[in-house]
Amino acid sequence: MITKMTGLLARVLDDEVRLQVGPFEYQLLVPEAVRRVIQLRAGHEMTFHVTEYLEGNSGGNRFVPRRLGFLTEPELDFFDLFCTVEKIGAKKALKAMARPVKEIADAIARQDVRWLSTLPGIGATTAEQIVTTLKRKVGRFASLPDAPPTAASAELPTKPAGRRKPTPESAAADPGPPPAPTAGHAIDDVYQALMGLGLTPIDARTKLDSLLQSGKSFATVQDGLALIFASKG
Repeated sequence: MITKMTGLLARVLDDEVRLQVGPFEYQLLVPEAVRRVIQLRAGHEMTFHVTEYLEGNSGGNRFVPRRLGFLTEPELDFFDLFCTVEKIGAKKALKAMARPVKEIADAIARQDVRWLSTLPGIGATTAEQIVTTLKRKVGRFASLPDAPPTAASAELPTKPAGRRKPTPESAAADPGPPPAPTAGHAIDDVYQALMGLGLTPIDARTKLDSLLQSGKSFATVQDGLALIFASKG
């Protein structure tokens, strides 16, 4: 079983990434919290902690192998723990992990069913089941240190391994260093603020993606929201 993969981040899609490893391109399904962190890092080498499962249909006569990617081992460990809750499979757990692991674990520890029910695909009944099953098992995740803006890029080399010395012709095509972490530090907060304003997770992600693709930088939630809603006028 593959436990870690390092390669060139070729594409970041809605709920998956494509990782180029040698001549092969692999599909890795990722949670929304991971996608937001890496969405501006296409073209750079990255390392993912991975796990695998078989996705089958109701008839059980066709199974498709799926690989799931996470930025850190605690994220992967929390995913495995999350899947121990009754009626939460790999796909549902992955969808629900739209917020950082520390925040979800903290909500479970304080038995905040209302907060948990705001996670994608998690209703009140499922949130109660999560609390009942995991409230005594999430202590180490709830006590994880707050990640600094660049923490998720700890395994992102400043220069992809094995690259040749750039020539004048290739310099223009070189993606350059990763984006400045200022905007990345506020991405999660802006996303949460948009949902707090009544937007669905999909609508909030769409608006946030449009802002990031515009190239406009923001350092605070207020700056990000101002840019998003100013573009409407």
